[in-house]
Amino acid sequence: MTSKTLKDTRTQNIEEYFVQDEPFYLPVADEINLFESAYRQRVPVLLKGPTGSGKTRFVEHMAWRLGNDTSGKKGSIDGQIPLVTVACHEDLTASDLVGRYLLEGDGTRWIDGPLTRAVKSGGICYLDEIVEARKDTTVLVHPLADHRRLLHIEKLGQVVEAHPNFLMVISYNPGYQTALKDLKHSTRQRFIAIEFDFPPSTLEGPIIEHEAGIDKPTAAQLALLGEKIRNLRGQTLPEGVSTRLLIYAGKLIKEGITPRRACEVAIVWGLTDDHEIQESVSEVVTSIFP
Repeated sequence: MTSKTLKDTRTQNIEEYFVQDEPFYLPVADEINLFESAYRQRVPVLLKGPTGSGKTRFVEHMAWRLGNDTSGKKGSIDGQIPLVTVACHEDLTASDLVGRYLLEGDGTRWIDGPLTRAVKSGGICYLDEIVEARKDTTVLVHPLADHRRLLHIEKLGQVVEAHPNFLMVISYNPGYQTALKDLKHSTRQRFIAIEFDFPPSTLEGPIIEHEAGIDKPTAAQLALLGEKIRNLRGQTLPEGVSTRLLIYAGKLIKEGITPRRACEVAIVWGLTDDHEIQESVSEVVTSIFP
């Protein structure tokens, strides 16, 4: 029996990557204006900041916002923008991003990977925590993140020119950098960089209130707790508590868990396994929730 290679004729269902509802996001500085300007010029964007500081939510918000842009400015688009997100890890291969052949019946079928889908459909491809990926995988983005805007698919012997609406976005946490896991300069210098940090308590309180669905005073207390714990960074903690963990604590409080217990399981035990550091963080919790 002769094997045959088939094109992927199945619907790619790019609509599943549309951000239908507006994600809640409160700007801290001028990051929205910077991203909008970069998108209109199709300048690749690097987001850097600690875990749980809002990088992924920001990208989701911007995909929705740009897809609903009615400004009419040059470079804007009319219609929704697919957001294709890839959580990078050390086993991520080029085939995971670009695509691969799959056995099907008496032949093989080519299936586009997430990066290829974004390139062809004019979406935003968001590679989250890119330093976790293998370096021979990250070089795939180089010709997409400069004037060429090309994707090389070696297994097909094809070079795909990116859709005019395509944008490459990557992120990483500088606090996790090591000699083995660092962003190559050849990669870094293809992107503009927007820095993120945890929002001030005046903004973090409303974020916690909205996301956790709790009352304003409790949300303000959790925001103050986050601020105090982050002051321990560099002394006892390698990284401060994320807004995400504060929201988790708020959600437990909403379910009737006492604030101290909610903070213990969501924050104290979540941040570290070191008992001495846990005690230090617990003291901070007690000062806010006696």
